[in-house]
Amino acid sequence: MLDVKLVKIKESEKEQFIVNIQVAFKKAVIEQFGDNGEEIIPRSDVIESFNAPGAVTYNIVNENKIVGGMIVVINAETNHNELLLFFINVDCHSKGIGYAAWQEMEKLYPNTKIWTTVTPYFERRNIHFYVNKCGFHIVEFYNPHNPEPRMNRQLENDIQDFDYSFRFEKVM
Repeated sequence: MLDVKLVKIKESEKEQFIVNIQVAFKKAVIEQFGDNGEEIIPRSDVIESFNAPGAVTYNIVNENKIVGGMIVVINAETNHNELLLFFINVDCHSKGIGYAAWQEMEKLYPNTKIWTTVTPYFERRNIHFYVNKCGFHIVEFYNPHNPEPRMNRQLENDIQDFDYSFRFEKVM
C-alpha cells in the first residue's frame, strides 16, 4: 500500500525541487532526442511557476521521502484549476506514485470544475498517464500554427519539438 502525501513546499526546499524536476524532465528528452547538454526545463520557468498567481507547490512524499513534486494554480472564483508542473523522480517511476499523488490532489481541491494541463507531444508516458489513468481528454494541439499562448519566449535550446504539445482537460 502506498503512503503518498502532498506536502506544501517550504522556501528552503525550492532549490532541490528545481534540481529534481530538471533531472526528471531530462530523462524523457534524452530518450527522445539524445543529450545535447542543454538545461531541459529552465530554472527561470520553474521560478515563474512558483510565482504564478494562485500557485501552490507541493512535494510528493512517499514513506517520508520526497519522490516528486507538483505546482498547481488554483482559481477559487472559477474553480478552473491548472496543473503547471508535475514530476516523479526517475527512480520512482512505474510504482503507482504519480496516480496516487494525482488522486490526493483531486481530494485537496474537491470544488474543482475543470483541471487543465499541457505536455509535449513526445511524452508518451505523460499522455498515457493523463488520458488512460487520470481521465483527462486531449482538447487542443499546440504547434507553430497554433502556439501555446504562454510560449512567449524563444526556446533556449535547439529542440524545436517543444513547439508541439497537447492541452488536456479533465471535467470533474
